[in-house]
Amino acid sequence: MNYQDISDSELISMVHESSTEAKDLLFEKYRYIIDVETKKYLRMAKILGYEYNDLMQDALVGFSDALKNFRDDKEASLSSFITLCVDRKLQSSIIKAGRKKNKIINESLSLEYVYQQYASPLMDLLSDHSENDPLENILKEEKFKELLESIKNTLSDSEYEVYSLMINGLKYDEIATLLDKNLKQVDNTIQRVKNKIKKILENR
Repeated sequence: MNYQDISDSELISMVHESSTEAKDLLFEKYRYIIDVETKKYLRMAKILGYEYNDLMQDALVGFSDALKNFRDDKEASLSSFITLCVDRKLQSSIIKAGRKKNKIINESLSLEYVYQQYASPLMDLLSDHSENDPLENILKEEKFKELLESIKNTLSDSEYEVYSLMINGLKYDEIATLLDKNLKQVDNTIQRVKNKIKKILENR
């Protein structure tokens, strides 16, 4: 049986009746959507250390969800619905990968991260120029952990989400795509984040 010989509506009905062959035929027909969507998020996945195979598996989950939940009475076509489900699944996975990376590397804000307002990294801002004194280094590390905790407690949930993606190297447009916001909203949020962090640094 070829997918060209049977309508999407019939194939979906067969999928709902647990037909593996129908699902395979739809996958053959709409695989290009999975390929396009996966490639769209590949750069961000690499930045976050998210494996391509995992990204593909998530795309397939989104594809399966689309077939399971599609109904003929929906206004969207099957191809549009598949695109929507796959895209949402990949967005969710990338955001979760960013959060996981943050947790693993202590919010991922490295000592080398450069703040534009200061044109210098936090390492320099917190440095007491006592590099050869082990005790001073320990104190500096503790101060840095305290700073990260202050940042987390000061930012709102939405600000912290944008901040997490920003410090992982994502650009404004990539953050906007992931969070379904426009560039102006992202820019405003980032400016608020920077101002809050600046105040934290000034008060320390």
